[in-house]
Amino acid sequence: MTEEILVNVTPRETRVAVVENGMLQELHIERGWSRGVVGNIYKGRVQRVMPGMQAAFVEIGLERAAFLHANDIFRPTPVAGASIQEGDVALPAPAPRPITELVREGQDIVVQVLKDPIGSKGARLTTQLSIPSRYLVLLPQSQVIGVSARIEDEEERARLKSLVSELAPSSAQGYIVRTNAESQPSEALAEDIAYLGRAWALVEAQVQESRTGSCVYEDLSLPLRAVRDLMRRDVEKVKVDSRETCDRLRTFAAQYMPGLAEKIEHYGGARPIFDLYGVEDEIQHALEKEVPLKSGGYLVIDQTEAMTTVDVNTGSFLGQRNLEETVYRTNLEAAQSVARQLRLRNLGGIIIIDFIDMVDPEHRRQVLRTLEKSLAKDHAKTTVYDFSPLGLVEMTRKRTVESLERQLCEPCHECTGRGMLKTAETVTYEIFREITRAVRQFEAARLLVIASPKVVARITDEESTAVAELEEFLGKSIRFQADEQYLQEQFDVVLL
Repeated sequence: MTEEILVNVTPRETRVAVVENGMLQELHIERGWSRGVVGNIYKGRVQRVMPGMQAAFVEIGLERAAFLHANDIFRPTPVAGASIQEGDVALPAPAPRPITELVREGQDIVVQVLKDPIGSKGARLTTQLSIPSRYLVLLPQSQVIGVSARIEDEEERARLKSLVSELAPSSAQGYIVRTNAESQPSEALAEDIAYLGRAWALVEAQVQESRTGSCVYEDLSLPLRAVRDLMRRDVEKVKVDSRETCDRLRTFAAQYMPGLAEKIEHYGGARPIFDLYGVEDEIQHALEKEVPLKSGGYLVIDQTEAMTTVDVNTGSFLGQRNLEETVYRTNLEAAQSVARQLRLRNLGGIIIIDFIDMVDPEHRRQVLRTLEKSLAKDHAKTTVYDFSPLGLVEMTRKRTVESLERQLCEPCHECTGRGMLKTAETVTYEIFREITRAVRQFEAARLLVIASPKVVARITDEESTAVAELEEFLGKSIRFQADEQYLQEQFDVVLL
């Protein structure tokens, strides 16, 4: 498997694409005016405490007040025998005390953003602070040293834990060893510990000096985060189409991952880098509901407020042997495609997959195994459950930022996000009802109806008899005017 990271830089937007075997797997976008705030640390102030929700709203200087739940407030009692995974910082047990005893209105509080504002919801906060580096995550309020669950070799886990225990300057702080640290020498971990120590000292100084609502620690920009979090030894190349950004990434890599710095290269070709790798086309396809499968089947992906649903269809795939075999082959291919689409579209929350019904229990097990194996490459935490009695697979995927669709698109102004339009026939009869209502309420000699060209054309052609009958019934003259500015569902009835 060959994996490359492509970095496309423009003045107001930076995009990072992860390409495996020529296929786009992940896309990360950062725009100058709407940079994500996940990982940022703020000096905030409690604005309102909500005992009924066991939560508080905290002002941190963003457009909307952020949300802090009682379970995300740090308590210094770790769970005995807790399993620590990369990215987990919720080590203490949930508070048995009510939110009113943990925080009070008007209190200054240092918080970190867990989730970006999504839709109408404010950012999600925690007081359990953490600062990541290349190989480690610093937990300044904890004394626990944990190792990522993705490092499975017990000897390697023990070696890394022992190394960090020896290298850590004091036992007053905790660390999580990240997946990238596997097989790394002690020198690399020592550099990270020194870097994290400097970063935390700066945060502490900023907290003392800054005013409420200020950001006291900001995570790296997208290109630097991509190198820190996505670049591994099996990544073949990191290609950057900006020389300035390329130099910055090389300097960063030389400092924190010297063995990988030579993999970063500048792309100076005349053709845009995303066009060269077909990424632009893949982005367009990722905004469509239907996803074709090579076999001839297809997926239909629907993203709603509550969950995302994926429907699997055989389409034109007829198979070679029998129906059960055809269904099984389609579902196997669909399982791999679903895993890729979830990463690519950055879909999170509850996900329901409606595979085509299979009779053989072994086929079901194999499809589920294929889905889980394909999801193993995903950086976001996923949990997959067995087939339900209705033949559905339920799963969850951790969501921290908006999906690709919601980052790049907005609801249709014509249908306001419904995905459907009222037909011209429906709008026509709405106009007739509105005319009758207006005449009964107000005095007028004649009426003018302004509507979209399609609706007016239908009224004047197919409904001309109905218009004549309406004029005779009301005793009024009705004139229709088409306006290109009107959407199909819009119209105005003007009394003259």
